[in-house]
Amino acid sequence: MIRSLQEHVAEIDASAGSITSSATDYPENWFIASHSHARHQLIYAIEGVMVVHSAACQWVVPPSRGIWMPCGQPHAVRCVGAVKMRSVFVQPECTAGLPTRTKAVSISALLCELIKASVGLDMSGPEDSRTGRIMRLILDEIVTLPTLPLALQQPTDPRLKTICTTLQDNPGDSSTLALWAQRLAVDEKTIQRLFHKQTGMTFGQWRQQARLLMALELLACGERIIDVALQLGYESPSAFTTMFKRQFGVTPSGFFR
Repeated sequence: MIRSLQEHVAEIDASAGSITSSATDYPENWFIASHSHARHQLIYAIEGVMVVHSAACQWVVPPSRGIWMPCGQPHAVRCVGAVKMRSVFVQPECTAGLPTRTKAVSISALLCELIKASVGLDMSGPEDSRTGRIMRLILDEIVTLPTLPLALQQPTDPRLKTICTTLQDNPGDSSTLALWAQRLAVDEKTIQRLFHKQTGMTFGQWRQQARLLMALELLACGERIIDVALQLGYESPSAFTTMFKRQFGVTPSGFFR
């Protein structure tokens, strides 16, 4: 059963214990509107792919990956296919060493099993109980989570927004920077300078990252590598695979294993 967003947030923020967990299954294409928590949140799905949005960034989050979301940070979630979400919520003062920024992280097999085991446990017991030890080990794992390149910074400049919206709606668009400069009646160097200032990337790097993150969504939905490559504007599956492996360290076929 999916509770209302307001009920869910209120229940989590008022729950007992300095760390707690929750489990909710969402149907295909479910959208969780923008909200925030009084606790830090580790957003994780044991099945399905999530696209997490904040005001300035978005992340594509496949299984075995997660998002660390600090308290008070508004965010929305779009489910790509059906999603089985398992989250951990931590009081800000709970422990030192917790991440201070929103980031995509790798979820180890150990942390995955700990999160699944923690769902439904009584969090009101003593710290030296089995529940307390499980939750402490979860915290130990969170502190060491490695950051992953699954983020796409969103610019605020209206001209860049036009470019980025077009590229995300049609990732195969191969318009050059010169063409965009002509369409928007602005100098190429100005566009490049704004891209670097607002996203930390060049125009070409941003488009490449947008394409690769879209590839994760398409691959998660079962589309063939050759179809994904052509849809995203790559000349061949091998060119797509090379770029994918350079960014993520594994081939597209190996990413979801």
